[in-house]
Amino acid sequence: MHRLVTFLAGTAIGGGFIYALNRPTGQSTPSPIPVPIPVAHQPAKRSLDTEDRTTNEFLKYGYPGPVSDFMVRSRYASSFNRALRNPNWVAEHLTRDNLKGSADRASSEFAEDKDIPAPFRALLKDYYRSGYDRGHMCPAADAKKDTEAMNETFLLTNISPQVGKGFNRNYWASLESFVRNLTGSFDDVYCISGPLYLPQKEGDKWFVKYEVIGNPPNVAVPTHFFKVILAKRRNENTFAIGAFALPNKEIDNATPLAEFNLPLEAVEKAAGLRFFDKIERNARVVSPLCSKINCTLEHDAWKKKRSK
Repeated sequence: MHRLVTFLAGTAIGGGFIYALNRPTGQSTPSPIPVPIPVAHQPAKRSLDTEDRTTNEFLKYGYPGPVSDFMVRSRYASSFNRALRNPNWVAEHLTRDNLKGSADRASSEFAEDKDIPAPFRALLKDYYRSGYDRGHMCPAADAKKDTEAMNETFLLTNISPQVGKGFNRNYWASLESFVRNLTGSFDDVYCISGPLYLPQKEGDKWFVKYEVIGNPPNVAVPTHFFKVILAKRRNENTFAIGAFALPNKEIDNATPLAEFNLPLEAVEKAAGLRFFDKIERNARVVSPLCSKINCTLEHDAWKKKRSK
């Protein structure tokens, strides 16, 4: 399999770079990439205060947005993108205890999220005969706590269109299982998942192209998906962080997970997000996840657990 070419412009220390994600998988696996240390900067004002939106001269007759619908469910928190009808991100906290439960996904059904205004809502009919699976960002297997928690993972605000064979039903599912299994090595595991829309090179130019499903077209199909993981042991004051970006396409199970391991900052730039910003990023505090544990997927292991 050849991986897509992804362009990520800029670094924290300036300049531009290209991550070549189309290297043949037969080549040697790269060593873990250390988390880069960002240059100190003065952040811009992140958002208008409620008072600003009503008293600002330029917004006298209304604030147009964008609105990022923030939701807190039983097993995850999420932000929804009204323009793309996809999550911006979905955040989880996993422990050995909160993964326990007996709720069965067989009793749950996909549902439109009525918390989203109708004009901006992803619809069940958008996925009908689209050729894509309804892919979970917070996996159903992470929400066995009770039926309510399980049902919430089937809301379309937790769902993105994913290639089925070889991705959602295989490699992505194995990555989800990998994250759950981290609770055997760490006391607290935080995972943030979401879609990416990355440029591809055609000739000497770069283009962002993605399919839109639905009739009329309504839901964007991401080109890639990310999972950013922070893991911690309670008796330690250090953290392990790993960032992965996978193309939304069939991936051979023989492809090492390390092929998709990127610097955290690269995923931040691609997503336009900032992850775990309350943690000081230096080598004394943060280590690459794959330097602490073996970043290897056990394919189809999740199927065996589900069948028990």
